[in-house]
Amino acid sequence: MSDVMYVSKEAYENMKEELHRMKSVDRPAASRAIAEAREKGDLKENAEYDAAKEAQGILEAKMKLLENQLAIARIVDASTIDTSKVSIMTRVTITNIGTKKTVTYQIVGEKEADLKAGKISVGSPIGQGLLGKLKGDIAEVKAPTGVIKFRIEDITV
Repeated sequence: MSDVMYVSKEAYENMKEELHRMKSVDRPAASRAIAEAREKGDLKENAEYDAAKEAQGILEAKMKLLENQLAIARIVDASTIDTSKVSIMTRVTITNIGTKKTVTYQIVGEKEADLKAGKISVGSPIGQGLLGKLKGDIAEVKAPTGVIKFRIEDITV
């Protein structure tokens, strides 16, 4: 994992809420499930107990991952973003030179990426290809089918 993970304030708050829910709701529920399974007899042959312990282990691993992500998260303030070039949290309108199709994406951190919502990861091939480009520049993106060229049409917040 990288040293810094850039996120919007909204994503950071969502991560904090998810961690709080895991600690205050999911963890006690996992403990109760283990206790109930333990009461059902011999632990050596108790599949319900094994499943509850495994679920608890997975929950603890998810919580640890989220805690680590929160520790390295840096909130990006939209008001401080430079729109003269493509950077994280900018919205960039690009035209595929080959197909003439125009699309707008927001460049976001890995945690917020959602292609259906028009948000692509800064670490994705397109995201990496667009970073640092200026309006009017041609970005060359290496894809499995070959190099795709995009013209930067507009950069906004």
